Amino acid sequence: MNQDYIKPNEWSIIEEGFDAERVKSSESLFSIGNGAMGQRANFEEKYTGKTFQGSYIAGVYYPDKTRVGWWKNGYPEYFAKVLNAPNWIGINVMINNEQLDLHTCKKVEDFRRELNMKEGWYKRSFVATLANDCKVDVKIKRFLSLDLDEVGAIKYQVTPLESDVEVVFMPYLDSGITNEDSNWDDTFWNTTKIRLEENQAFIEAHTMKTNFATCTFMQSSVWINGKNVDKKGPSKKQSESFAGHIFINKVEKGTTIELHKFGGYTVSMNHKPSHLVSAAKKVLEQATDIGFDKLLEKQKLAWAAIWKMSDITIQGDVKAQQGIRFNIFQLNQTYLGKDSRLNIGPKGFTGEKYGGSTYWDTEAYCIPFYMATKNQKVARSLLEYRYNHLEKAIENAQKLGFSHGAALYPMVTMNGEECHNEWEITFEEIHRNGAIAFAIYNYYRFTGDYTYIPEMGLEVLIGIARFWHQRANFSEDKAKYVILGVTGPNEYENNVNNNWYTNYLAKWCINYTIEQLQKVKEGYPEDFDRVIGLTKLTDTETAKWKKVADNMYFPFSEKYGVYLQQDGFLDKELITVEHLDKAERPINQKWSWDRILRSPYIKQADILQGFYLFEDHFGEEQLEKHFDFYEPFTVHESSLSPCVHSIQAAKLDRMEQAYQFYLRTSRLDLDDYNKEVEEGLHITSMAGTWMSVVEGFGGMRVIDDKLSFTPRIPKQWEGYSFKVNFRGRILNVKITNTTTDFELQGNEEMSIRVNGERVALQPGKVTTV
Repeated sequence: MNQDYIKPNEWSIIEEGFDAERVKSSESLFSIGNGAMGQRANFEEKYTGKTFQGSYIAGVYYPDKTRVGWWKNGYPEYFAKVLNAPNWIGINVMINNEQLDLHTCKKVEDFRRELNMKEGWYKRSFVATLANDCKVDVKIKRFLSLDLDEVGAIKYQVTPLESDVEVVFMPYLDSGITNEDSNWDDTFWNTTKIRLEENQAFIEAHTMKTNFATCTFMQSSVWINGKNVDKKGPSKKQSESFAGHIFINKVEKGTTIELHKFGGYTVSMNHKPSHLVSAAKKVLEQATDIGFDKLLEKQKLAWAAIWKMSDITIQGDVKAQQGIRFNIFQLNQTYLGKDSRLNIGPKGFTGEKYGGSTYWDTEAYCIPFYMATKNQKVARSLLEYRYNHLEKAIENAQKLGFSHGAALYPMVTMNGEECHNEWEITFEEIHRNGAIAFAIYNYYRFTGDYTYIPEMGLEVLIGIARFWHQRANFSEDKAKYVILGVTGPNEYENNVNNNWYTNYLAKWCINYTIEQLQKVKEGYPEDFDRVIGLTKLTDTETAKWKKVADNMYFPFSEKYGVYLQQDGFLDKELITVEHLDKAERPINQKWSWDRILRSPYIKQADILQGFYLFEDHFGEEQLEKHFDFYEPFTVHESSLSPCVHSIQAAKLDRMEQAYQFYLRTSRLDLDDYNKEVEEGLHITSMAGTWMSVVEGFGGMRVIDDKLSFTPRIPKQWEGYSFKVNFRGRILNVKITNTTTDFELQGNEEMSIRVNGERVALQPGKVTTV
């Protein structure tokens, strides 16, 4: 059974009723972020039940030394840990000398929490009867400002219900925190300085090894009936990793006391280490001048601007609507494209699992979302990020024995270095190189901006092509080039030979690089000369590449008429998923790894991933044959799997199947399909949910330099709409059971294709097909 406690709502994630067993899951689901920092939905007040505390700062990490039983040459030195940062949200609350703690309260009633996605805030409320029989009504609202992205704000309200009470608020900062996820239980942070002032506090701390300097800060004030009541100033509490203020007030029955707390981080990525406290003071001054309520109004406007472009509406299916908005909301909380040093981690700001901030997910899944819902600058920033890491990619390849400028981009990275613990992924999942080359092609195809390739992309492509040339070897037996010892997207097969997807990408990357060399030589001779001078590339070398691409081996079954996922796939016992006992699922939590590797079960789309990227290379009949062969073996235990299957099923006009896959990808975390949401959300796969609507149901493609649509609609929906920014022109698409409306913004006309027919669009006019 999937979890089912989140209330269906078009714009909000809502939980009603307090259940200690759900706390960790909800901490993930109600997470908030603003691109620069984020946090799990931990309680501000003390909580002694099971919890996973997490606050994260974009780009700040720790190189946790790799832990393996037997060291092999080429192992990454460290696993980059996404760091749990010092905690600024804490507020201890005492009512008549009794700690407010939902785990120890006699009774918790009317518990409700809401993540309002439309306006970008998180709210929690409950009525608690404490162990000393005091009964209080508590309401808390919190958000991380998009305008002042170093600041978060909390309004914490307490109303005594049955008697006058003494309320003690102790807002605090705490740098004595640990990571859930650690190889050696190292101390990740060193606290260097604590400053407690009138109603402000600052903790300066730096990360060990990487030396990111941070200042965690706060400023608090207490209000009753709209009046500030902390004129005397609070008393102070301090230890080597803790800074707190103590506000004591008598509160009459029925009267509300509220604490306003601003907090956050200044970081050495953005300020000189010696200026962190002064930068914190400056941003606190800005926040307090604006005040909690006005800063919240600004938050609503900032989110309205994001939704104006990125929203997808779905009529007649609230759960589907909630799912897609949750995905779009979390993507925008994680990455807004403001800082080209940052990227999109698979858990965003919602957990620590996986480490690193950059996976092939960015290129394969996220770039299409950001290209179409922001502008091309954001997508270009993500490509520039990879160009800036090219030297490291060449070093990564050198460590594995490659030479002459061959580049292997990392599976997981923070700074361009490979930093993944698992050897079968680090050494073998080399298809990530192809995703980066494909993203360069995809960026140009969608934006029409070729300049990235001569300026930066060509060097990246040459490094990647050199890698594939060296990684393939000639098989005398097959009289073809083969690629041995790899793991494809389906991670339930390790160390296999001739993974079709990997071989196909290698061939395509080499051919695409050769094409671009010719194009740059003809159109951008100065860039061409510069790149050839840098890379020392010769015609002899590219001729050798071409020989590999032209003679690449692809395993194929004449019996089934399909490409084989890898050489040994038909040696497996081919029992489909429908014959798997449901009690055995998910197999990654129930089976030994040995048993998984020998099974035919596919974690995520593998060959179908290739058919998705290169759909114009294959006919629909081929897609259907491969879909029918592989989907029955697919357990979809990767978050990246259902979206690709949804797109492919829609293309085959299997709408019920496409719809079920869509629900699975859009509600993967909300309904906890993979029984792991308490570890954090699946951020990068959320971009795949967007693709399953726009590319799957909407059938959007770029064909011959024009947008093309093949609109379809699930029978469960009355209609849906989305917007895309195509080469600076905004197109609004509305699809119902009978018609599709296209509305073009701007001043230029534009022609598109709908179901293969050319349609001319005029600005400001709705065209119905």
